[in-house]
Amino acid sequence: MTGSQPVARAAAAPQFEVRLAESEADLLAAHRLRYQVFVAELGGDGPLVDHEARLERDRFDPFYDHLVLVDPARDAAALDHVVGVYRLMPGERAVEAGGFYSAGEYDLTPLLDSGRRLLELGRSCVHPECRGGTAMYHLWNGLARYILDRQIEVLFGVASFHGTDVAALAQPLSFLHHGHLAPPELRVRALPEHSAPMDILPEDRVVRAQAVRQIPALIKGYLRLGGCVGDGAFIDHEFNTTDVCLVMDTARMNVRQRALYSGYSGTGTRG
Repeated sequence: MTGSQPVARAAAAPQFEVRLAESEADLLAAHRLRYQVFVAELGGDGPLVDHEARLERDRFDPFYDHLVLVDPARDAAALDHVVGVYRLMPGERAVEAGGFYSAGEYDLTPLLDSGRRLLELGRSCVHPECRGGTAMYHLWNGLARYILDRQIEVLFGVASFHGTDVAALAQPLSFLHHGHLAPPELRVRALPEHSAPMDILPEDRVVRAQAVRQIPALIKGYLRLGGCVGDGAFIDHEFNTTDVCLVMDTARMNVRQRALYSGYSGTGTRG
């Protein structure tokens, strides 16, 4: 290349802001992003989904905090500024909400009887244009601050594999069951209706590399941090997913895992 030719420059990385939704526009933009991911992209639906306005909502939303990842360069007036979202409900709100969202899929009795400070996570998603970069890192840092501020002890929530063909998911589900099942005191169980066993294959027939390739990135992130799964999968035909319930005991995270989760690594993740 000669000096007279233009030099290609990489696009500047977005300057993200993480905060709890603080306006109606933030909430609507979060619902719009959820529609794009869970409905348009993954084929989900639900009784409160607004297809005309392209908003994905349910009856639990008023009781949750919505942690949003904002790209200030995008148009807030067009509800385009939220590029990542988590919804979060501390345990003390569950009675007012009529229970946790996850209770529609899993028997949460072990968690409810634990006497520990609970936080339900859900509806985590990132805009397609922001995947593979730092977006999830920023969201997880914001989540870590929320957890530390509220002294949360146990995190939980359902996470999804796309599709409802359990046979096609035999490798990853069996891998999770044999290697990452929650301890008995935290082992929630899928409700009998619409549930499926996860130990589809015996442990000696699980091919680790194949199983890990099929596990969504968000679930792998929780596993790296010491997360585990409940007993059984839940087949969610409404959302066209096969769900597992992730549980994380913050007391079981070692120092390295805590640093990774909170972003302090020495250099300065649907329900």
